[in-house]
Amino acid sequence: MIFYFSGTGNSQWAAEQIGALTGDTVWDIGAMREAPPIREEKRIGLVFPIYAWGVPEPVLSFAAALERTDAFTFGVCTCGEEAGQAMKKLSRIYPLRSSYSLVMPNNYIIGGDVDDGETARGKIRAAYEEIQRLSQEILRREPVYRVTEGKLAGIKSSLVNFGFNKFARGTASFRTGESCTGCGLCARNCPASAISMRDGKPVWAGQCYQCLRCINRCPQEAIQYGTSTEKRGRYRMEDYLQKD
Repeated sequence: MIFYFSGTGNSQWAAEQIGALTGDTVWDIGAMREAPPIREEKRIGLVFPIYAWGVPEPVLSFAAALERTDAFTFGVCTCGEEAGQAMKKLSRIYPLRSSYSLVMPNNYIIGGDVDDGETARGKIRAAYEEIQRLSQEILRREPVYRVTEGKLAGIKSSLVNFGFNKFARGTASFRTGESCTGCGLCARNCPASAISMRDGKPVWAGQCYQCLRCINRCPQEAIQYGTSTEKRGRYRMEDYLQKD
């Protein structure tokens, strides 16, 4: 059984590909009210994106409550380049026998523009080749740690990640432009329930996960984060899969 959390689709795609190769069912953490029975499962996997060299809050909470069994456990994180020590920190909460990182196309458009089409498709192809390899290792129950941590991994996964969670997850910078039609897709799909509709327009409040699902999946590309995203593209993984 594989549990995933995904903002814009990278981790969902990875979880579904692994599940297809291992024969495991795939569950969306954000859509579940409670975890299904897992005591009889042979494998338990967690698949999720890296946020500021750390594990997203909903994944940490889910892992902490997940029942411990004799199943072979593994974790796969998707990231732009490096994962820091996120997988090691997760394994202290929910012990993992194997851990992997997958480089995927950039979707954090607050920090930089999306990859061009050729680069994005190249990353997806390389990720699928790695998924084929790691899926066989998982089926063989091999203990593997193949994670690109990067330089200063300890500092990034502690101090930088702490700063991200404390200061960078506010929603004050989110706004909509004139092209917003008030469809409400962003509010319905926000995994943090940080968006509500008021007078036909989305309103952000409190803290979010910074998954950027609202920005990237807005049909009108009407959502912005300050001024940094105004001239940047939007990432929808299915656009690249259709062109493969």
